[in-house]
Amino acid sequence: MAFDTYAKNLVRYSDLGFSLDLSRMDIPSSFYEEMSPKVEKAFADLSSLEAGEIANPDEGRMVGHYWLRDAELAPNAEIKAQITEPLAQLETFSNDLQSGIIAPPGGGLFENLLIIGIGGSALGPQLVYQALGTTETTKTWFFDNTDPAGMDRDLADIQANGGLGKTLAVVISKSGGTPETRNGMIEAKTAYEQAGLDFSKHAVAVTGEGSKLYNFAKEEGFVTIFPMEDWVGGRTSVLSTVGLVPMAVQGVDYQSMLDGARLMDIKTRSTDSTQNAAMQMALAWYHEGNGKGEKDMVTLPYKDSLVLFSKYLQQLIMESLGKAEDLDGKLVNQGLAVYGNKGSTDQHAYVQQLRDGLHNFFACFIEVRKGRDTTSILVDDTNSSTDYLQGFLRGTREALYDNGRHSITISIEKVTAHSLGQLIALFERAVTFYASLVNVNAYHQPGVEAGKAAAVTFLDLLNQVRGHLTADKKTAPQLATEITADAEAVYHALVHLANNGEAALSEGADPSEDTFSL
Repeated sequence: MAFDTYAKNLVRYSDLGFSLDLSRMDIPSSFYEEMSPKVEKAFADLSSLEAGEIANPDEGRMVGHYWLRDAELAPNAEIKAQITEPLAQLETFSNDLQSGIIAPPGGGLFENLLIIGIGGSALGPQLVYQALGTTETTKTWFFDNTDPAGMDRDLADIQANGGLGKTLAVVISKSGGTPETRNGMIEAKTAYEQAGLDFSKHAVAVTGEGSKLYNFAKEEGFVTIFPMEDWVGGRTSVLSTVGLVPMAVQGVDYQSMLDGARLMDIKTRSTDSTQNAAMQMALAWYHEGNGKGEKDMVTLPYKDSLVLFSKYLQQLIMESLGKAEDLDGKLVNQGLAVYGNKGSTDQHAYVQQLRDGLHNFFACFIEVRKGRDTTSILVDDTNSSTDYLQGFLRGTREALYDNGRHSITISIEKVTAHSLGQLIALFERAVTFYASLVNVNAYHQPGVEAGKAAAVTFLDLLNQVRGHLTADKKTAPQLATEITADAEAVYHALVHLANNGEAALSEGADPSEDTFSL
């Protein structure tokens, strides 16, 4: 490939240490001309969003995560105060933790952190901890699922690292009614009490004012409560109190992360689409997937500390863009599937298929230019481990391209709070632009709510089944007739009860003849 092709397809922000290379996407200039009207609309749509237009009509909400890193953009004084006042509260809280004003009742300082949340309320903090945590960072665990075995494992690990007496718990839930988070909090509270500790003296809440969690934290006397505003969605909440409170406890430079995001926002407000990295990325997604998400995005960050970035992008992109209908009510089944892990580790897992197998993807490489802060040794006569990592990235990229597989390459100098803020802002804005290009609402999630409703339906059925179990053996079809329910659903409820010690199972010739009893 000619060098000038690379140069013409590069968006470079030298002052940020950032670049976006689209030279391996083979996008013709005619495509940009054809997309011009959609691009102009997308710029206008994002401008309206940042000005405070209602973006989630289902709930009548604005979407203001861009204001979090620049309160001057807030559409009114009330919202500006909702940004600046928690930051002031956070600074005081952080200083009080470091000085011991806020401390465990047993003395000393809080040495551990337990984050209780799910979705964006856990995934953002997990990404930050994995990317920026050091040996000096407060050791952190997550209750991000309602898996009891997982919680038991984490509690045992905490016990081996100073115990719950030295552990601050941060419970994160906008409504306080999310079952997984509620369950995790109850499990944690019970564990603290079993250790002879007052959970409330070790607990902080991040939640909406007047929520179930807010009221519980007030009644119990939590250490403090941080606000969580309804104009911040979970998947874009890492730069709100959801992410900033854990960062403050851990000692992460959250202000630098906010600054990185703010500066990327400024760069990607440019209406010169050729110099707008977020728009260029959104257009590349559109071109590669024919505006229909026909190609998946395989994300490959070549740095261990960014191992969770692909998972973070799954929620941000797939929850935002995976929609059945467009803004006109037309059935479109839009989306952009995201998967991946890290390079070069996972080259050994699936690059064989990426190069030679089903051509249903494009790659997104993330290059971190600086290998390590210390001097590298040579691992052979002439090369260091850093050289090899760069070689594997460049080699894989070329091997894919030589076989007609396209890729984007994003480059940053090193993984810092500032550069991570840049990456988060870049993808947030690319998602907003892409949603406009394909005419969907990126800021509601009816599919997620449907899944929650279905879970509640199963739990209701489970309790009916539990109430109809007797000492007499019954099959699932028999019990289903008693409670007027679907036999298969009843069967799964019975198997669950049997596997957790609440019922006895006797297998028959097939599942319809299996019997259950108390």
